[in-house]
Amino acid sequence: MAGITTSSSATARAGTSAQQGQSNYQFALIALTSLFFMWGFITCLNDILVPHLKNVFQLNYAQSMLIQLCFFGAYFIISLPAGALVKRISYKWGIVVGLAICAVGCVLFIPAASYRVYALFLGALFVLATGVTILQVAANPYVTVLGAPDTAASRLNLTQAFNSLGTTIAPIFGAMLILGAATVAATNATPEQLDAMHASEAAAVKFPYLLLAAAFLVLTIIFAILKLPEVENEDEIKPMRDTGSAWQFRHLVLGTIGIFLYVGAEVSVGSFLVNFLSQPDIGGLSEADAAHYVSYFWGGAMIGRFVGAFLMRFVDDGKALAFNAAIAIILLLITVLSTGHVAMWSVLAVGLFNSIMFPTIFSLGVHGLGRYTSQGSGILVLGIVGGAVLPVIQGFLADTIGIHLAFLMPVICYIYIAYYGLKGHKPAN
Repeated sequence: MAGITTSSSATARAGTSAQQGQSNYQFALIALTSLFFMWGFITCLNDILVPHLKNVFQLNYAQSMLIQLCFFGAYFIISLPAGALVKRISYKWGIVVGLAICAVGCVLFIPAASYRVYALFLGALFVLATGVTILQVAANPYVTVLGAPDTAASRLNLTQAFNSLGTTIAPIFGAMLILGAATVAATNATPEQLDAMHASEAAAVKFPYLLLAAAFLVLTIIFAILKLPEVENEDEIKPMRDTGSAWQFRHLVLGTIGIFLYVGAEVSVGSFLVNFLSQPDIGGLSEADAAHYVSYFWGGAMIGRFVGAFLMRFVDDGKALAFNAAIAIILLLITVLSTGHVAMWSVLAVGLFNSIMFPTIFSLGVHGLGRYTSQGSGILVLGIVGGAVLPVIQGFLADTIGIHLAFLMPVICYIYIAYYGLKGHKPAN
């Protein structure tokens, strides 16, 4: 009888412990959503900086894409060291370090605007992106391990939905505080006041980025204080194959290429939306008005991720990825082959089908890596450098064959993503 009582007590304690673990996981996921929101917001604000600084410094399309090159180039340089850092200091402290660096990067926009030097803006963006890279390396795999492996893609889609909430709000924020200020200055300026107008446009970024610096600083303090749950030591998690390096997992390497092409395509489309919608034969909108429409692109991604977080509990991850890529291809072809509102709304609708791509590719890429998960995460984040490379290529195409036909470039990216969803994500035997 005593044995039964002891056994029952042990079972009860185990059940209570499991419930506490689930509660801790839910709390951690709620806290992490703020990070996904913030780096989505800060990344999408680049889509407002591109046309804004293009005007301030009188740049062509290719030169303005250096903004994305510096921001996403940081992923290429920092992601692997970030993976090693996170493995050494834990997911939580990796997040704290990333947030602190983001705050510094935002503060650097103040001297960049004061001295009105394009290179300083690019340097500030690189520092900011360094912090975001560390956040990506720490937070994405942390979400995948906070619960059952079978629902990892669903959890990551849910948290990424809040990332899309940030990208949806950012264009409105930027239109009001950055492009809106520039419009007033341009309207009131005379030819003799041109230099003063550009100084006013450059200064328009100070207040928004000062607010963002304060927000990142507050989050740094909060996450330093928070007690987040410890996950199983990666060194004790057995991978599906013990190869000695994450690089030897074929599905991870192919997933990194998928991340490269997906981020490159998404950033390329997003970066050109303001200029594209301003074309007389497309929308004929002012830049400030066009920036509001960019929210539809990112808002579609947000809606798709919330829906995907639910549906992907029942739908095969790879097939869902391939389906969305196929629809994105069709929409871009419609964009290229049409004008007016048809082209305008078809390109904006691409955002809805972009929705599940990043979190799904990421979760498929780290699946089964075990003790190599941190390294694998760093490798996948390395692929985000596609956001640095492909927009520059699209900028070159826009300067040579026109902004309209340049949208053919992302089509090639989505073709590969469809392949990864159908076949490439399957681990080699």
